[in-house]
Amino acid sequence: MLRSIWEDLKREFNYGNAVTRIILTNVAIFVIIGIVSISLFLINGVEPNTKVFSYFAEFFYLPSDGLTLLKKPWTILLHMFSHINFFHILWNMAFYNMCGRIVGDLLGNKRILPIYLLGGLSGAVMFILAQNFLIKTDSIAIGASSAVMATVVIAGVVAPEYVLRLVFIGDVKLKFIVVTLVFVDMVLISQADFNSGGLYGHLGGDIFGFVYAWQLRKGNDLAFPFMRFFDWWDATWSRWRNGTPPQRGPKVAYKNPKVREKTTAGGSSRQDSGKRSSSATPGYDNMSHQEQLDAILDKIKQSGYESLSTEEKEFLFKASKK
Repeated sequence: MLRSIWEDLKREFNYGNAVTRIILTNVAIFVIIGIVSISLFLINGVEPNTKVFSYFAEFFYLPSDGLTLLKKPWTILLHMFSHINFFHILWNMAFYNMCGRIVGDLLGNKRILPIYLLGGLSGAVMFILAQNFLIKTDSIAIGASSAVMATVVIAGVVAPEYVLRLVFIGDVKLKFIVVTLVFVDMVLISQADFNSGGLYGHLGGDIFGFVYAWQLRKGNDLAFPFMRFFDWWDATWSRWRNGTPPQRGPKVAYKNPKVREKTTAGGSSRQDSGKRSSSATPGYDNMSHQEQLDAILDKIKQSGYESLSTEEKEFLFKASKK
């Protein structure tokens, strides 16, 4: 049975989208932490809040102290994939699953991981600054909340009229969910007895989400450098795994000399002209791909996803695969 579960999870990770992979990574780290906690309890009767488990858990915690952080630089990334509490990971992954898929459908699967990482890093920076200059106490942070909130905010800005069905509440538009979550974080920050350092991290994710969506509408994609790096990494890893040496120099393609394309009066081939016209969505014939995407996203913001035509939905689906 365990082997069957492992094969299913491995298949989901290999063939699933970026949201599925991120969720599985969070769950895997949570399970590892849980196994260590259970093992300590069964072997020595050591509970999770004792020194033995704390030494192990510090490997995942993001410290607010700069000197400690220099000794554990990996925690800048690792903390945003790690959870100790079951309800913490359940809450985070539930919201991330809903909103991450919306962002993936509308903005493309390649932007999911960069948004997650940049949101988590923004939350980490805000947490460290708040602990050192506002709260002025040493503390630790763990969890994907900042990365999740960045994704939730971006989904709310891109598709505010999108309706989510929440347990015990019913259908709620995404814009109301985003406003409520951000408002609750800001209210709780003012309560001294609450985890204000972690909430400042949430606020960092919120700010990044708004800035990213705003810049994207202006044509500036903050995730683009990350996307290029991951494309390079995928290509390098694929060549290494398949044993294919990297290509050097220009690529040479064979072309049949007997096949001649008839060009139009403007100098472009009829074949290329046909491709351009067939790829354009009706009503957007004179727009570039990015201009078509921006126009459709504007329409979603004003009238909701259901107002899109079949051709516009198909265009978004194809765009999400790029």
